[in-house]
Amino acid sequence: MPDKVETAASPQGDGRATRWEDHKAERRSRILEAAMAAINEDGPDVGVQQIANRADVPRSVVYRIFTDRGDLDEQLRGRIIERLMADLAPTLTPEGTVGEAIARAVETYLRWIVEYPRLHQFLGTGSPSRRTTGSRVVTGTKTAIALQLSGLLATVLDTVAGNSDLAESLAFGLVGLVDASVNRWLSNPQSALGSDELAEFLEVSIWQVLHGNLARIGVTIDPSTPVSELQ
Repeated sequence: MPDKVETAASPQGDGRATRWEDHKAERRSRILEAAMAAINEDGPDVGVQQIANRADVPRSVVYRIFTDRGDLDEQLRGRIIERLMADLAPTLTPEGTVGEAIARAVETYLRWIVEYPRLHQFLGTGSPSRRTTGSRVVTGTKTAIALQLSGLLATVLDTVAGNSDLAESLAFGLVGLVDASVNRWLSNPQSALGSDELAEFLEVSIWQVLHGNLARIGVTIDPSTPVSELQ
Protein backbone atom coordinates (compact mmCIF):
# COMPACT_ATOMS: atom_id res chain seq x y z
CA MET A 1 0.00 0.00 0.00
CA PRO A 2 1.48 3.40 -0.93
CA ASP A 3 2.52 5.73 1.85
CA LYS A 4 -0.12 8.22 2.97
CA VAL A 5 0.46 11.59 1.38
CA GLU A 6 0.41 14.46 3.86
CA THR A 7 -1.84 17.28 2.69
CA ALA A 8 -2.20 20.85 3.90
CA ALA A 9 -5.29 19.74 5.78
CA SER A 10 -3.56 16.89 7.62
CA PRO A 11 -3.12 17.18 11.41
CA GLN A 12 0.67 17.30 11.03
CA GLY A 13 0.45 20.12 8.50
CA ASP A 14 -2.04 22.00 10.66
CA GLY A 15 0.26 21.56 13.64
CA ARG A 16 3.20 23.11 11.81
CA ALA A 17 1.06 26.02 10.63
CA THR A 18 -0.20 26.63 14.16
CA ARG A 19 3.31 26.54 15.61
CA TRP A 20 4.50 29.01 12.95
CA GLU A 21 1.63 31.38 13.66
CA ASP A 22 2.32 31.18 17.41
CA HIS A 23 6.03 31.85 16.77
CA LYS A 24 5.17 34.78 14.51
CA ALA A 25 2.76 36.22 17.09
CA GLU A 26 5.40 35.90 19.83
CA ARG A 27 7.96 37.72 17.68
CA ARG A 28 5.45 40.44 16.76
CA SER A 29 4.71 41.04 20.44
CA ARG A 30 8.41 41.10 21.31
CA ILE A 31 9.14 43.62 18.54
CA LEU A 32 6.26 45.88 19.58
CA GLU A 33 7.34 45.81 23.23
CA ALA A 34 10.91 46.60 22.16
CA ALA A 35 9.68 49.50 20.03
CA MET A 36 7.69 50.92 22.95
CA ALA A 37 10.73 50.70 25.23
CA ALA A 38 12.95 52.35 22.62
CA ILE A 39 10.54 55.25 22.06
CA ASN A 40 9.99 55.71 25.79
CA GLU A 41 13.74 55.98 26.40
CA ASP A 42 15.12 57.54 23.21
CA GLY A 43 12.19 59.41 21.68
CA PRO A 44 9.84 58.69 18.79
CA ASP A 45 12.37 58.86 15.95
CA VAL A 46 13.95 55.45 16.63
CA GLY A 47 15.07 53.32 13.72
CA VAL A 48 14.14 49.77 12.81
CA GLN A 49 17.67 48.57 13.61
CA GLN A 50 17.41 49.95 17.16
CA ILE A 51 14.10 48.17 17.59
CA ALA A 52 15.47 44.92 16.16
CA ASN A 53 18.48 45.08 18.50
CA ARG A 54 16.21 45.53 21.53
CA ALA A 55 13.99 42.65 20.39
CA ASP A 56 17.07 40.49 19.77
CA VAL A 57 16.01 39.66 16.22
CA PRO A 58 17.63 40.41 12.85
CA ARG A 59 16.37 43.54 11.10
CA SER A 60 15.11 41.36 8.24
CA VAL A 61 12.75 39.57 10.64
CA VAL A 62 11.02 42.87 11.46
CA TYR A 63 10.14 43.25 7.78
CA ARG A 64 8.91 39.67 7.58
CA ILE A 65 6.53 40.31 10.47
CA PHE A 66 5.40 43.79 9.39
CA THR A 67 4.61 44.90 5.83
CA ASP A 68 6.67 48.10 6.11
CA ARG A 69 7.56 50.80 8.63
CA GLY A 70 4.08 52.29 8.34
CA ASP A 71 2.54 48.96 9.30
CA LEU A 72 4.94 48.65 12.26
CA ASP A 73 4.10 52.17 13.44
CA GLU A 74 0.33 51.63 13.19
CA GLN A 75 0.46 48.33 15.06
CA LEU A 76 2.69 50.03 17.62
CA ARG A 77 0.06 52.72 18.12
CA GLY A 78 -2.44 49.95 18.74
CA ARG A 79 -0.19 48.40 21.40
CA ILE A 80 0.37 51.76 23.12
CA ILE A 81 -3.38 52.39 23.22
CA GLU A 82 -3.96 48.92 24.70
CA ARG A 83 -1.55 49.85 27.51
CA LEU A 84 -3.25 53.21 28.07
CA MET A 85 -6.76 51.78 28.04
CA ALA A 86 -5.85 49.09 30.57
CA ASP A 87 -5.51 51.98 33.05
CA LEU A 88 -8.15 54.35 31.69
CA ALA A 89 -11.07 52.04 30.84
CA PRO A 90 -12.08 51.34 34.48
CA THR A 91 -12.53 55.09 35.07
CA LEU A 92 -15.09 55.25 32.27
CA THR A 93 -17.43 53.26 34.53
CA PRO A 94 -17.74 55.98 37.18
CA GLU A 95 -18.13 55.41 40.91
CA GLY A 96 -18.55 57.64 43.94
CA THR A 97 -19.64 61.23 43.46
CA VAL A 98 -19.70 63.15 40.20
CA GLY A 99 -16.68 65.18 41.29
CA GLU A 100 -14.74 62.08 42.30
CA ALA A 101 -15.54 60.34 39.02
CA ILE A 102 -14.30 63.30 36.97
CA ALA A 103 -11.14 63.63 39.07
CA ARG A 104 -10.38 59.91 38.83
CA ALA A 105 -10.61 59.86 35.02
CA VAL A 106 -8.55 63.03 34.56
CA GLU A 107 -5.85 62.07 37.05
CA THR A 108 -5.51 58.54 35.64
CA TYR A 109 -5.07 59.91 32.12
CA LEU A 110 -2.57 62.59 33.14
CA ARG A 111 -0.61 60.18 35.33
CA TRP A 112 -0.14 57.88 32.32
CA ILE A 113 0.91 60.79 30.10
CA VAL A 114 3.41 62.13 32.63
CA GLU A 115 4.91 58.66 32.95
CA TYR A 116 5.00 57.99 29.18
CA PRO A 117 5.16 61.41 27.44
CA ARG A 118 7.09 60.11 24.43
CA LEU A 119 4.59 57.32 23.82
CA HIS A 120 1.76 59.86 23.95
CA GLN A 121 3.66 62.12 21.55
CA PHE A 122 4.10 59.20 19.16
CA LEU A 123 0.36 58.54 19.26
CA GLY A 124 -0.43 62.13 18.37
CA THR A 125 2.24 63.18 15.91
CA GLY A 126 4.40 60.17 15.10
CA SER A 127 8.10 60.99 14.79
CA PRO A 128 9.97 63.94 13.25
CA SER A 129 10.73 61.88 10.13
CA ARG A 130 7.36 60.05 9.95
CA ARG A 131 4.53 62.36 10.90
CA THR A 132 1.20 60.77 11.82
CA THR A 133 -1.73 61.94 9.76
CA GLY A 134 -5.12 60.39 10.39
CA SER A 135 -4.13 57.18 12.16
CA ARG A 136 -7.17 54.92 12.07
CA VAL A 137 -6.15 53.32 15.35
CA VAL A 138 -5.89 56.64 17.21
CA THR A 139 -9.00 58.16 15.63
CA GLY A 140 -10.97 54.98 16.25
CA THR A 141 -9.95 54.90 19.91
CA LYS A 142 -10.96 58.53 20.51
CA THR A 143 -14.28 57.82 18.84
CA ALA A 144 -14.79 54.67 20.90
CA ILE A 145 -14.07 56.57 24.14
CA ALA A 146 -16.46 59.36 23.12
CA LEU A 147 -19.18 56.86 22.21
CA GLN A 148 -18.79 55.05 25.54
CA LEU A 149 -19.02 58.39 27.34
CA SER A 150 -22.01 59.27 25.17
CA GLY A 151 -23.80 56.13 26.34
CA LEU A 152 -23.08 56.99 29.96
CA LEU A 153 -24.31 60.57 29.53
CA ALA A 154 -27.41 59.37 27.68
CA THR A 155 -28.33 57.24 30.69
CA VAL A 156 -27.78 60.19 33.02
CA LEU A 157 -29.79 62.59 30.86
CA ASP A 158 -32.65 60.13 30.47
CA THR A 159 -32.75 59.72 34.25
CA VAL A 160 -32.58 63.38 35.26
CA ALA A 161 -34.16 65.10 32.26
CA GLY A 162 -36.08 62.47 30.30
CA ASN A 163 -34.20 63.48 27.16
CA SER A 164 -30.75 62.36 25.99
CA ASP A 165 -30.42 64.50 22.84
CA LEU A 166 -27.36 66.34 24.23
CA ALA A 167 -25.40 63.21 25.13
CA GLU A 168 -23.34 62.74 21.97
CA SER A 169 -22.44 66.42 21.56
CA LEU A 170 -21.43 66.62 25.22
CA ALA A 171 -19.31 63.47 25.02
CA PHE A 172 -17.41 64.42 21.87
CA GLY A 173 -16.98 67.98 23.13
CA LEU A 174 -15.46 66.80 26.41
CA VAL A 175 -13.10 64.36 24.69
CA GLY A 176 -12.01 67.12 22.31
CA LEU A 177 -11.46 69.55 25.18
CA VAL A 178 -9.24 67.13 27.08
CA ASP A 179 -7.34 65.98 23.99
CA ALA A 180 -6.57 69.49 22.70
CA SER A 181 -5.59 70.83 26.13
CA VAL A 182 -3.28 67.93 26.93
CA ASN A 183 -1.64 67.90 23.50
CA ARG A 184 -0.90 71.62 23.70
CA TRP A 185 0.46 71.29 27.24
CA LEU A 186 2.81 68.49 26.18
CA SER A 187 4.02 70.33 23.09
CA ASN A 188 4.78 73.54 25.00
CA PRO A 189 7.75 73.04 27.34
CA GLN A 190 7.43 76.71 28.38
CA SER A 191 3.97 76.16 29.88
CA ALA A 192 3.68 77.57 33.39
CA LEU A 193 1.19 74.87 34.35
CA GLY A 194 2.34 71.74 36.14
CA SER A 195 0.46 68.47 35.82
CA ASP A 196 -1.49 69.15 39.02
CA GLU A 197 -2.62 72.55 37.75
CA LEU A 198 -3.57 71.05 34.38
CA ALA A 199 -5.59 68.34 36.15
CA GLU A 200 -7.42 71.00 38.17
CA PHE A 201 -8.12 73.02 35.02
CA LEU A 202 -9.54 69.96 33.23
CA GLU A 203 -11.65 68.88 36.21
CA VAL A 204 -13.16 72.36 36.58
CA SER A 205 -13.69 72.69 32.82
CA ILE A 206 -15.41 69.30 32.49
CA TRP A 207 -17.64 70.09 35.45
CA GLN A 208 -18.56 73.52 34.09
CA VAL A 209 -19.46 72.11 30.67
CA LEU A 210 -21.67 69.46 32.27
CA HIS A 211 -23.18 71.80 34.86
CA GLY A 212 -23.90 74.59 32.37
CA ASN A 213 -25.62 72.34 29.87
CA LEU A 214 -27.65 70.51 32.51
CA ALA A 215 -28.71 73.80 34.11
CA ARG A 216 -29.88 75.02 30.70
CA ILE A 217 -32.39 72.18 30.55
CA GLY A 218 -33.48 72.67 34.15
CA VAL A 219 -31.36 70.00 35.88
CA THR A 220 -29.33 70.88 38.96
CA ILE A 221 -26.57 68.62 40.27
CA ASP A 222 -23.35 69.36 42.12
CA PRO A 223 -19.96 67.63 42.44
CA SER A 224 -21.10 65.86 45.63
CA THR A 225 -24.03 64.16 43.88
CA PRO A 226 -23.53 60.36 43.93
CA VAL A 227 -23.22 58.87 40.46
CA SER A 228 -25.60 56.10 41.53
CA GLU A 229 -28.43 58.67 41.78
CA LEU A 230 -27.99 59.58 38.12
CA GLN A 231 -28.25 56.11 36.61
